[in-house]
Amino acid sequence: MEKFIVKIIGSYLNVLSYVSGDYAANKALHLFSTPRKGKLKPQHESFLKSAKKDTLQYENLNIATYHWKGDKQTILLVHGWESNAARWKNKINSFIKEGFNIIALDAPAHGASDSKVFNALLYSEFINVVATKYKPEIIIGHSVGGMASIFFQQKYQLNSINKVVLLGAPSEFEGVLKNYIKLLGYNKKIEKHLNKIILKKFGATPSDFSTSKFSKDVEAEGLIIHDVKDAIIPYKDAELINKNFKNSKLITTTGFGHSLNDSSVTKNILDFLRN
Repeated sequence: MEKFIVKIIGSYLNVLSYVSGDYAANKALHLFSTPRKGKLKPQHESFLKSAKKDTLQYENLNIATYHWKGDKQTILLVHGWESNAARWKNKINSFIKEGFNIIALDAPAHGASDSKVFNALLYSEFINVVATKYKPEIIIGHSVGGMASIFFQQKYQLNSINKVVLLGAPSEFEGVLKNYIKLLGYNKKIEKHLNKIILKKFGATPSDFSTSKFSKDVEAEGLIIHDVKDAIIPYKDAELINKNFKNSKLITTTGFGHSLNDSSVTKNILDFLRN
């Protein structure tokens, strides 16, 4: 049923594009930027109550943050698309046992944070606000949260950060956008206008937004973990990031999918943090 609805939306916007390409593309971009889920559920709220909650701001948008106090280094956790800070529950419990000081945030339009739309650039600004306050030594990002973390560090070069962990992170925004276009079955007219609107809105083309390219300017030590059978973000993205992230190593998993929510992944992270 969901695939059927997706095709109907794509077909509708394709027809609309012949009336107004810009209007149809703006609708497509809004759909692309609006998460369908990611809001907090009762079980999420129950876990997050174990943290001290604080609200920060970026341009009148509230940023929900969660703090589990520890005596060791500060870890900033950055979740991915259609998720929230509670997705880190298992890893947070392990980090607490190790004594780390843990900060997690909800992305724009996710969890308890504000915004009607989401994109990695806005997310990177949220990260900067949180990181500026808490001065983390370590940042761990999952999926587009990993991309936004690199965008943030490449732009702001926060001196406190010495280790970056990327879990199932995409390399090229252009690839993510093309997958979306393919999924919805958009025609070439919408694709052309999408590229034009993104250039006008963000001052750069989709191909300019690249985790692998931006990671060249990141001095921190990096750990990249990616599942070879990731159905959301292809494994080749991890290889490309690893190639350009000069001080990084790549760990390949099999069978953990895009979520990488396995205890062995947590162990790999902890081993990296201890060294």
